[in-house]
Amino acid sequence: MLQTLHDYFWWERLWLPVNLTWADLEDRDGRVYAKASDLYITLPLALLFLIIRYFFELYVATPLAALLNVKEKTRLRAPPNPTLEHFYMTSGKQPKQADVELLSRQSGLSGRQVERWFRRRRNQDRPSLLKKFREASWRFTFYLIAFIAGTAVIVDKPWFYDLRKVWEGYPIQSIIPSQYWYYMIELSFYWSLLFSIASDVKRKDFKEQIIHHVATIILISFSWFANYVRAGTLIMALHDSSDYLLESAKMFNYAGWKNTCNNIFIVFAIVFIITRLVILPFWILHCTLVYPLELYPAFFGYYFFNFMMGVLQLLHIFWAYLILRMAHKFITGKVVEDERSDREETESSEGEEAAAGGGAKNRPLANGHPILNNNHRFTWLLCAVPWVKSADDTMVSKRNKVPA
Repeated sequence: MLQTLHDYFWWERLWLPVNLTWADLEDRDGRVYAKASDLYITLPLALLFLIIRYFFELYVATPLAALLNVKEKTRLRAPPNPTLEHFYMTSGKQPKQADVELLSRQSGLSGRQVERWFRRRRNQDRPSLLKKFREASWRFTFYLIAFIAGTAVIVDKPWFYDLRKVWEGYPIQSIIPSQYWYYMIELSFYWSLLFSIASDVKRKDFKEQIIHHVATIILISFSWFANYVRAGTLIMALHDSSDYLLESAKMFNYAGWKNTCNNIFIVFAIVFIITRLVILPFWILHCTLVYPLELYPAFFGYYFFNFMMGVLQLLHIFWAYLILRMAHKFITGKVVEDERSDREETESSEGEEAAAGGGAKNRPLANGHPILNNNHRFTWLLCAVPWVKSADDTMVSKRNKVPA
């Protein structure tokens, strides 16, 4: 039965145009072709990425955070309470009013004390500013290196300037070492993101991030199987072109460098809109949808690849909508909040006004210094995605609050 499933999965009509077989893609005469077995190496490489990330965050990102004066906001911890902790872990983090009244009777606390306990307990689970900064630093480093390397891989290729040459001789197109390693490293990195997603900073678009990671891995893997490598390298480099800008803006946002963050974000937003909503649909998708049909009839691989590209394009539109909505609020001077971030609940929101008179130490920072004018405009930052990528993340500095 397993053999039958294997045969159906690797049936040539699913992966290759008509009249072609896997035998046509066997290495010969010094020419090497993409093979599914090549991707086995990406799993151990993904684990290697996780190890490298650990040491990078420890010995590079953490000292950099100290250099940029990234400081944590002091959080009051919820006092130990078995009754409330059991409800928090089993029933939910946001008790309804009826639950508050019941827990008040069970724990001997007032309703206000129960609500305060849950606010503090939720804040304990929220990622620290240092954790966010280290994660952004790691992704910034990878995306910048990947963009430079990817550009070097494709800039001297004829199909970079003439998209019709992407399909010249398809699928009998040999692979060169730079293409091989570009693919293996990109795919390994996205595997590592998927492995670490449970421990990374979670935001409101957590489900979209999972969809994006899975779609990216499927697209990269399938494009390698079906030898869509030329198109794949163009798509990966296109997405990497904006991701490092987003991550650098996030780093400056966490450091409180408001003006620097805003300026970088403006550049990111322009690059994101041009690459994801103009170049990708009107050049790259046109290349993968129209040009192949001039050479061979449509087959399953053609439909599957373009369907997954469509999924990614929908995610691009979703993230672009968030960017434009935030930009509109910023331009019109309305209060701007992160569309995706899980906001930290302050002591003043709990009604503890006495604890809220914290003075300058609780004020937001701008370029490393406290903001004294409450009418300052706010830092705004939105997400990008890997092949969507990345778009990975949004955050803003809100009025009278430390950046989330």
